[in-house]
Amino acid sequence: MAYRRHQQLRDDIWDYRYKSSLGENENVLSFSQSAARDHGATALELVNEAAEIFNSMESHARETEARAQSLCKDLTEKLLLVGKQKEAAARAHLETINELNCKLQDFTSALKQAQSRIAVAEDYATAAEFRAQAAEAQLRKANQELAAVEDAIRKRLL
Repeated sequence: MAYRRHQQLRDDIWDYRYKSSLGENENVLSFSQSAARDHGATALELVNEAAEIFNSMESHARETEARAQSLCKDLTEKLLLVGKQKEAAARAHLETINELNCKLQDFTSALKQAQSRIAVAEDYATAAEFRAQAAEAQLRKANQELAAVEDAIRKRLL
């Protein structure tokens, strides 16, 4: 209803301007003061309705802005939390890598020590084997000498 009145007023103003510029004043109605008052009241009512619409639009804009600010605040807090979680995960990752590097160094050191002990043990085993071979050679030589002594004793005593 308010829209129709507003549209009618627009049409009347447009007709007045358009026709007066063409010189067609004979079709223009002259309003009496009561008619002017009716148009004044209508115009005032339209202004009030427009003000209500603008107020409603401003209220809606404020609500929308408040929601947007709230969403921005929530998203900012979530981003900060995600950033902190990312930093904590990165620290944990670095700590794990450092721990694994330390264990790897310990294992490497233990492996080198074991390899060194194995090499020493192999050297001892090789030396023992050479000593055993030398002892066997001495034993053979001693057995040969003993056999020679036995032969000599048999030949002289028998």
